[in-house]
Amino acid sequence: MVKTKDKNDIISETLNKQVANFSVLFMKTHHYHWYVKGENFFTLHVKFEELYTEAALHLDTIAERMLAVGETPSATLKKQLELASIEEAAGGESASEMVQTLADDFNTICTELTEGITAAEDNDDQPTADMFIAIRTSLEKHKWMLEAYLGE
Repeated sequence: MVKTKDKNDIISETLNKQVANFSVLFMKTHHYHWYVKGENFFTLHVKFEELYTEAALHLDTIAERMLAVGETPSATLKKQLELASIEEAAGGESASEMVQTLADDFNTICTELTEGITAAEDNDDQPTADMFIAIRTSLEKHKWMLEAYLGE
């Protein structure tokens, strides 16, 4: 008989995956901040700083939630790269590729957060659901703005 995951497992896995995602996102947006070039340098340089600052806050909030509920967040770059569903910066991206990649990453994370929200609500874990909802709301706004920047 194959054991199916219970809601607690799904919540824990979603939390840890987001620790990994926001760790990768933090470094990726730093990379973009340092290496963006072109006519939109000033706009994007500032925006990428805003995004890595926010990523650090989400990372800390999620990891602390895990600790509060007795879970252990991943805390090595190797493990975070294994768990993350987004990839680190490749290097050499154009400014528009950087923006598109981040919009895609935010979409991926929002999809996963939606699954986590459902699992948390089904398990009467309103604090985790609320945290995921707040993060998803912010990322959806960033995604919209990045896509608007690209003219999509």
